[in-house]
Amino acid sequence: MKHLSGLDATFLHLETPEMPMHVGSLNVLDLPKGYKGDFYEDAKQFMASRIHLADVFTRKLALMPFDMTNPVWVEDDDIDLDYHVRHISLPRPGTNRQLQQYVARLHSSLIDRSRPMWEFYIIDGLKSGQVALYTKVHHAGIDGQAGVEVGKAIFDLEATGRVVKPPRSRPRGSGYQLGMAELASAALRNTAQQYVKLFKMAPAIVRAISGLAKPDEKAAEKLTTTAPKKFNLFAPRTSLNVSITNQRTFAGRTISLAETKYIAKHFGVSLNDVVMATVAGALRHYLADNNELPAKPLVAGVPVSLREAGDDTANNQASMILVSLATDITDPLQRLKAINASSTSSKSTMNRFKAVILDDFPTFAAPWLVSGIASMVGRSGLVNMLPPAANVAISNVAGAPFPMYFAGALVTCYYPVSIASHGTALNVTVQSYNGRMDYGLIACRRAVPDITEIGDYLLAEHKLLMELTQKHPSVAGAPAPKPAAVVEAPADAEPAAKAPAKKAPARKAAAKKTPAPAATKAPAKKVAAKTSTKAATKTPAKAAPKPAAKTPARKAPARKSAPRAAAAAA
Repeated sequence: MKHLSGLDATFLHLETPEMPMHVGSLNVLDLPKGYKGDFYEDAKQFMASRIHLADVFTRKLALMPFDMTNPVWVEDDDIDLDYHVRHISLPRPGTNRQLQQYVARLHSSLIDRSRPMWEFYIIDGLKSGQVALYTKVHHAGIDGQAGVEVGKAIFDLEATGRVVKPPRSRPRGSGYQLGMAELASAALRNTAQQYVKLFKMAPAIVRAISGLAKPDEKAAEKLTTTAPKKFNLFAPRTSLNVSITNQRTFAGRTISLAETKYIAKHFGVSLNDVVMATVAGALRHYLADNNELPAKPLVAGVPVSLREAGDDTANNQASMILVSLATDITDPLQRLKAINASSTSSKSTMNRFKAVILDDFPTFAAPWLVSGIASMVGRSGLVNMLPPAANVAISNVAGAPFPMYFAGALVTCYYPVSIASHGTALNVTVQSYNGRMDYGLIACRRAVPDITEIGDYLLAEHKLLMELTQKHPSVAGAPAPKPAAVVEAPADAEPAAKAPAKKAPARKAAAKKTPAPAATKAPAKKVAAKTSTKAATKTPAKAAPKPAAKTPARKAPARKSAPRAAAAAA
C-alpha cells in the first residue's frame, strides 16, 4: 500500500467528465522490413513481458471510506491485457488527420479507476503502411519527467530488443480490495504524518515568504534592465479561456531541434524561450485573424519540475510559473527578448521557493469537497466570467536524443497528448526526440475548432525566427552550427503555413504562400539521421545557416522524408 501525495491526488479530485486528467503520447511506428505478422498480438505479448518494469502498469486505486482522504495505490494481481492493450483500424483512406482525430476522441474518455489507470492502442489502417501507438496514463501517477522513465521500460534502443528478467512470483491476494478498517487506520496514520511534515517545514516556508519582501540584491540588479515593466495580476480574457466540454481536437507539428537550439544560441536565450516565442507568435496570428487579439499580453502557465537529479519515482513533482508571452509586441525578436525577461524573472522567484514547495499536504475531508467544487465550477459557467490566471498551458519535456523501438518497430515521432482544462482550453506540450521537437496541441473542440491553423502558424513563426538569425548578429559570441532542415507536415496533411506577409491578414497570407506538400518515399531512418543534433554539430561553424522558409519544397531531403518521420504531423 502506498499513499498518493496531495499533488498526485489533486488530479483525481479535479477530474470531471468534461476534464479528464490523463496524459499520453502518439507514436507512429515503422514496422520491420518484410514484417508479415500481427503487430497487435506481438505488442500485447511484448507488454506482458514489460509491465513489471514500471509501477504505473501494475497498481490500482483503493478508495478511502467515505472518500475522506486520499486513496492509496495497491498492487493488482489480475491484470487483463486484452483490456489495457487494444486494437483499432482506421477507415480508408487512413490519413494522418484521421489518425489525429481518432486520438482526440480516445483522449476525451475517462480511464476506469477500478483497474490500473493506463490504456494502450495499436492503430493500423494508415495508408503509409505504418502503425500507430497511442498511450494514455492518468496524471495522478505520472508527470512529464516520470513519463520519460516509463518510456525506458517499454522502449528499446535496438529493434531486437533487450533481455528482460521476468518478475518474481508472488502469492496471490485473497481480496479484490483492502478492508475498511485497514484503509481507515492507514488514512489516519498518513494524515498525521502529513501534519507533522507540514509543521516541521513551517519555519522554512515563513522564511521563504518573508524573503519576497527582501529580494536578492544580485538577482534584482541582474533583472532590472530586462524584467517586464508591468505586472498584471490576471491574464486578458480570450476565446481560449472558457468552460470546456469533453470533446477534444488534436494536432501535431514537428520542428527541427537543431534549428531551435540554433535560434536560442544566436539570440542568447533558452530553448524553452524559443518554444514559448513560437507559440506566442502562432497565437498572436490566430487571434488576430478574428480580431480577438487583446491589447494586454497573453500569459502562459508553464510547469516547472521540482524533481531532483536521478529521481525516477512515478509520481508528480512539479509546480507552475506564469510567463508573459508578450503578444502585445509586434516585432518577433523584441517579443522573444520580452519572453526571456519574464521567464527569467519567474524562474528566479520560483527557485527561492522551490525547496519549500509541498507536493504532499494534508487533505483530510477535502477530496469530496474539491471534487464537488470542480464539477460545480465547470458546469455553472463561472469560468466564463472570472478573469483567467493564464491563457494557455505550455510544457516542454526533454526526451530521448536517439531512436527507439517498440516491439521491434522503429518509433518515428513522439507527439505528447496532454490536458485541456476549464479556463485553459488549449494545451501545447513539446517533446524532444531524436533531433526533433514534436509539438502536441490538444484543445476543447468547441473552443478551438480550427486547431490545425494554430499548428500551421507554429511552423510559420519558427521560419520567421530562423530568417531573423540571418538579419541580426549573434549575441552568443561564436557562430552556431548549421542546423538541419525543419521537418514539416506529411503529404496528406494540411499544408504548412508560411511566414505571414506584413500587410496581409496572417491567415490569408499563410494560405496563399503554402506550397503543396510533395509525395515521399524516403524511409524515416534517414530523417532521424539528418535531424539529429549530433550530426548538426559536426557541420563547419563558418557555414551560414539558410532560412528554412527559402528551401524549395521538392528539393529538401528532410521535407521529402517528412511523412515517414512525422506521420502524425498533420
